[in-house]
Amino acid sequence: MSISKKLLPFAIAGALFSCTAQKKAEHMPLLKISKNNRYFMTEDGKPFFWLGDTGWLLFNKLDRAEAENYLEDRKQKGFNVVQAMVLHTVPSVNIYGDSSIVNKDISKPLVTEGNNPDNAEEYDYWDHIDFIIDKAAEKGIYMALVPVWGSPVKDGKVTAEQAEKYASFLAERWKDRPNIIWLNGGDIKGSDKIEVWEAIGKTIKSIDSKHLMTYHPRGRTASSDWFHNESWLDFNMVQSGHRRYDQDTSKNEVKHYGEDNWKFMEVDWNLKPAKPTIDGEPSYEGIPQGLHNIEEPRWKDADVRRYGYWSVFAGAFGYTYGQNSVMQMHSKKDSTSAYGSTETWDSAINAPGASQMKYLKDLMLSKANYFERIPDQTLIAENGEKYNRLLATRTDDYAFIYNYNGREMKINMGKIKGDQVKASWFNPRNGEKKVIGEFENKGVQTFTPEGGQKDGNDWVLILESI
Repeated sequence: MSISKKLLPFAIAGALFSCTAQKKAEHMPLLKISKNNRYFMTEDGKPFFWLGDTGWLLFNKLDRAEAENYLEDRKQKGFNVVQAMVLHTVPSVNIYGDSSIVNKDISKPLVTEGNNPDNAEEYDYWDHIDFIIDKAAEKGIYMALVPVWGSPVKDGKVTAEQAEKYASFLAERWKDRPNIIWLNGGDIKGSDKIEVWEAIGKTIKSIDSKHLMTYHPRGRTASSDWFHNESWLDFNMVQSGHRRYDQDTSKNEVKHYGEDNWKFMEVDWNLKPAKPTIDGEPSYEGIPQGLHNIEEPRWKDADVRRYGYWSVFAGAFGYTYGQNSVMQMHSKKDSTSAYGSTETWDSAINAPGASQMKYLKDLMLSKANYFERIPDQTLIAENGEKYNRLLATRTDDYAFIYNYNGREMKINMGKIKGDQVKASWFNPRNGEKKVIGEFENKGVQTFTPEGGQKDGNDWVLILESI
């Protein structure tokens, strides 16, 4: 895009946009925090289970038709949130060659009059993002927006003063959009340029108090490490990261959880005041274990299932899935790719894990007393470590226990109501449920899934009060 285009002051552009926002987007309920401060709900009080996908470079690399195809695919697979970067670099340029800002200054968004996609002089970087947000709303998808990725901020390309003006522009532009979630940060420790993250968080919230906000942190850290008590932070997010147990060896990291992302949830659950928490970036399907050596084995669908059920059963209000080629929108036009991606995004959207995530969402929404669920590991009489770990969650009426490798399970009964309970197996690979029978609700009962003990032979034991 040539900067010779007729530019509008961003305050005027934001005002013009917000006047038409509701006309363009299909109505979607605003998201709220549940009364017990543990889960999400819609403004009319219905449970909302966040099933997210990382489409980080969606705004930069896909054209209008491609973006709509991607969003439709994610809708069909049950996703209701897409996490995407507004600015990946400073400046960022989209597929049409439109630049995001003037003179590498994020306080000066490059905004033109009009938003006609058939006229290059009237269609800019921000109009393209508007189009995608609209399409997402039509498909019932919320957009979790990262204002600016952490790398350029850490490199000194963004000051707190610039960030405040830029955050004001974003909030004014999208405050009337129904399907917005704010992800402050962007793969960076909160202690790196904390003044920038504080400026973004406080500024957006001062203008847009309707939409929820969190902080997307660096790998193996959590938003709660820095911002749990900040008024602009409505819920916590962790990035459990992409390392195996034996790769999590950095002496500079406080938390050595390896693949045990449930431990992050356990920490956040016990914080005061209570705030919802989620793993917003676990290991991606198809990405090398540890990220940087493309000769390493790749994470598979069984791994992303494990991270999902472990974190949710440990107290998370949802889960974000990711796939290596999709998160970077790798296409045939790219001369290079990151993390050894060789598959294009439009093929990788069909990775098996992406189709299996909806079964987790369906299971969690299958019970009426959704907001009463708590993590409770006392259900497990004999627990194990690493892949032998069982994770349990329950209300007074039912319990779910996740088993990653099909091992024998010894369960403490009497944790839910009733003299008898109905037991069933739920298959995370296909969503099928099979009744086992009725059992006395006392003592220790032993349950053994079919298929033998092996990694990826995962099952959920369901116990229901009779």
